[in-house]
Amino acid sequence: MKLKSLASATLGAAALMFSLSPQGELGFAQAVAQAETVRPEVGKHLKDASALIKGGKYKEALAKVRDAEAVAGRTAAENNAIEGMRVAAASGAGDAESMVRGFEALKAAGKLAGPSQLQMMESIAGTYLRGGNAAKALEWSNKYFAAGGSSPTMKQVQSQAQFKSGDMGAVLKDTLAELQADEKAGKVPTQDKLNLLLYAAQKKNDAGAEAFATEKLLNYYPTKQLWAQLLGSLPSKKGFSDRFALDVYRLKLVTGNMRDANDYMEMAQLAAQAGYPDEGKQVVDKGLAANVLGQGTEGARHKRLADLLAKKIAEAKAAQTGAEKDAQEAKDGNALITLGLAFAHRGEAAKGVKLIEQGIEKGNLKRPEDAKLYLGLAQFIGGDAVKAQATWRGVKGTDGVADLARLWSVQARTSKK
Repeated sequence: MKLKSLASATLGAAALMFSLSPQGELGFAQAVAQAETVRPEVGKHLKDASALIKGGKYKEALAKVRDAEAVAGRTAAENNAIEGMRVAAASGAGDAESMVRGFEALKAAGKLAGPSQLQMMESIAGTYLRGGNAAKALEWSNKYFAAGGSSPTMKQVQSQAQFKSGDMGAVLKDTLAELQADEKAGKVPTQDKLNLLLYAAQKKNDAGAEAFATEKLLNYYPTKQLWAQLLGSLPSKKGFSDRFALDVYRLKLVTGNMRDANDYMEMAQLAAQAGYPDEGKQVVDKGLAANVLGQGTEGARHKRLADLLAKKIAEAKAAQTGAEKDAQEAKDGNALITLGLAFAHRGEAAKGVKLIEQGIEKGNLKRPEDAKLYLGLAQFIGGDAVKAQATWRGVKGTDGVADLARLWSVQARTSKK
């Protein structure tokens, strides 16, 4: 006989009834039973199991499934009905192993269409994950995607399983692929996704991936703390040149990450030594305004530095005409680069940009990529962030200059958010 008390669905409709909930799986189990001929001695146990599942008594329902399984002389049809009910009860009980047993039996019997297989694999993976078996959850989520599944929910299950199982290499690879897909589609990656990428990179000790993740976080979700983290580690990056110490301070200053009086003093002195006394004086003035400089026993020294920089600014202005003439007559454009950035810091950005462009055009530069970095900086100081970003995109190099250009581009974009 057929179980009259069970739903009158067909196996074809079962796929539509299936969901990740035990009740959805119960519908599937009922559809299997309805489509098969089941004797009363088996059917009564399955009917009881169905009622227990509806009442949320999943472990008791599993016991009834075992009672049905204990009936001698079972037919293939009865076994199919039993396995369908096993999956439903096991799902509610969180018994992933029993779910797998039922799944494999129904699949072998040809009772699971492709969509139903995917849905059941999704349920199995989720049950393993909730039960704390990340390795098995990862195994079944991988099976799911290998079988053609594409559920976003399962992608989350897979990511969590990778994370919990410690497979940081897979987390890096998959999360990076998701990030690239988001950006290609014009979507903003979620902060959680980027944080996961950063965490995985740190666990793998992958400095390149860590810097990439941090920059992406800065691009989409900028914070002072993130800037501090990245700028703090930048000088120790492999190949990063120590000639960029002043440039790192420049980024610290605009992102609010000058830590103490020593930072302000060091940056001001580096700026003066590089030929930018106006920039140095601006740094000291900001330190004084923030009450970081000019305080305590070192206060007098701070003010003396401010006076010295004011004197150097006056000297630079007095020698400005001669310095510009010498730079124009030089065989290379190096002096024009320095002079142009000095003008930008002095408040004459348009003239500074023109001088740097002349220096780049003249050529024979000691460091052409540095020149492009500073052209972008002069443009940015002058208020043309769009042109500055275009310039910075063209900066190449492995000694830190490209890193700085990229970070300035991020700062230019995010400072307006």
